[in-house]
Amino acid sequence: MREYTRPAMPSMPPTEEVDVAVEVFRMLGDGTRLRLLWLMREGEVTVQQLTAAVGKPQGLVSQHLAKLRMTRLVSTRRHGNRVYYRLANDHVAHLVTDGIHHAQHAGPGVPEHHQPGGEHR
Repeated sequence: MREYTRPAMPSMPPTEEVDVAVEVFRMLGDGTRLRLLWLMREGEVTVQQLTAAVGKPQGLVSQHLAKLRMTRLVSTRRHGNRVYYRLANDHVAHLVTDGIHHAQHAGPGVPEHHQPGGEHR
């Protein structure tokens, strides 16, 4: 009879990386911020576009964007008097998309992203 050997435990990431990941998830834990990030998946958008899309006051949207910038989830580009926001990298897009797709799996029926033409909402 063969003896069972337990697989080796994966190594732990450094504390600093865990702390940054916790902050990222904290930023994703707000519905308005998650919606703002969702809207940036396709490219750059202005504060005015984001404000109109989420239906929140510009001051509140700007506060959320400042937090997202501080945690390096979004970056900006200035052109004249307009500031354009975009996701910092593909990892942020994957986090947001995976979170929404996971939520769709929690509901009844076939999730939209599994239906033909249902990749993006």
